[in-house]
Amino acid sequence: MGSRGPAILIIGGGISGIGAAEKLYQNGFHNIRILEATGRTGGRIWSHKFAKGLVEVGAQWIHGPSPENPIFEPASRFNVLRPDVMLEENQKIEMKNHPFGIPVIYSSSGKRINPEEFMNVMVMFMEWLEKATHFTKDNCSLEASVGSFIREEIIRSSKKWDKTIVESYMAFLRSLINVETSIYAVRSLNHVALCSYGEFKTLPGRDCTIPKGFESLVNRMKENLPDDTVILNKAVKKIKWNGCFKDGDTVYTVEVQSEDGDTFMADHVIVTVPLGFLKKRSADLFNPPLPESKLHAIKSLGFGTVNKIFLEFEKPFWEPDSTIIQLMWEGTSPLEEPKMDLKKNWMKRVGCFVVLQPPEQPGHVLAAFIPGEESEYMETLSDEEVLSTMTSLLRQFTGNPNLPSPISMKRSKWHSQPYTVGSYSHVAVGSSGTDIDNLAKPLPEDKDAAKPLQVLFAGEATEKHFHSTTHGALNSGLREAQRLIDRYPHIKAAASKPKFESCP
Repeated sequence: MGSRGPAILIIGGGISGIGAAEKLYQNGFHNIRILEATGRTGGRIWSHKFAKGLVEVGAQWIHGPSPENPIFEPASRFNVLRPDVMLEENQKIEMKNHPFGIPVIYSSSGKRINPEEFMNVMVMFMEWLEKATHFTKDNCSLEASVGSFIREEIIRSSKKWDKTIVESYMAFLRSLINVETSIYAVRSLNHVALCSYGEFKTLPGRDCTIPKGFESLVNRMKENLPDDTVILNKAVKKIKWNGCFKDGDTVYTVEVQSEDGDTFMADHVIVTVPLGFLKKRSADLFNPPLPESKLHAIKSLGFGTVNKIFLEFEKPFWEPDSTIIQLMWEGTSPLEEPKMDLKKNWMKRVGCFVVLQPPEQPGHVLAAFIPGEESEYMETLSDEEVLSTMTSLLRQFTGNPNLPSPISMKRSKWHSQPYTVGSYSHVAVGSSGTDIDNLAKPLPEDKDAAKPLQVLFAGEATEKHFHSTTHGALNSGLREAQRLIDRYPHIKAAASKPKFESCP
């Protein structure tokens, strides 16, 4: 084994773990294993067959497909993107993670509303979000939220509105906030920290999907690894580090125990599991326990849920060029949070329906996005209850009581997934980008330790500038792989196992 270089274990077979393994393998590291808890790779990238095509149960878009995006390199290398995405003019477009366009708007009284009536409101809202990004460098309270900032802007601006439009403007702003909460996987923007809001960076490029499914990219990356690299259905129970674990005459610094009783030895472990899983298991997953700075980061950072409900129709009731159908509940206000009556009002958290387009989906399919506790509650309902509620919702808003029911439905249940426990991270009120940096630091923390880089951390929640994104997830895996490559600068010339003289 010594000739194969240091033993590296990667916990989690999402794009972060696969990306780290691919980079390490390309740089001469061949003693690599990926332990994946489920029966599939891809993690929160999960493409499903549905209707006449496929749907993305997990990550939907490549945000900012351009050379600055780490996903753009393998996507281009494997030729999985549409030709128009590769055009230089499309790589320069600024989308700001809002890949929708002009919506079709329906109100809860069954009226279709001309979006031109609210164009100035949309512009105002986007300007407020942009303004919120500038607080990062100011003296800002950790308790300040994006929601409270937006609320103050609304109060200030509404004083200038004509009384005849205040109610409709308020209802529309509430609908915009409902859509925005889906982007951050939170029930309320009051949960999103204002101080760190500007640390998140968006990349240029027209947001796009992958025609053969996002998961096809992960599968192509995986093809570069030996067949025995990934071990499926191998959930990890314990990561013992800062020790000396012997396997014959060979000494390792880390021992990983799986739920089924298997033991794996390693010199380095890259942990790529979702923050939701760390929140649930970090207290008993590591021995010795994690440092206080990491435990604080795991507890303080936010990890929310956003689910999708896919509805297939025999015929579309929307125009061919529609991209998004936005719902506006009349009589609502952005100045107050809706009461959390989950049983009665869970469907009111649906901010919009996205019209899925060819080539991924040549059928007639809408995808409803629903975040927060209402999303988690939706997971507990039967398929029949969800389908019936979505049918009633669309009939109410379109004003057509005879609107045909969808002919099939599929939905995600990310909060119920035991190894994710939600969708993705955000910087919550009370936390900061420093917590993300602390979460990303390898163990042991002592830079002079004789056995460095025993446990490394990756995953989208460890990327201060790109958290919650697939390119953030991939970038984090590449980042940790590079740490190990830098640790062994001569690995390609003569791979050798490190010697730790401090082991007894």
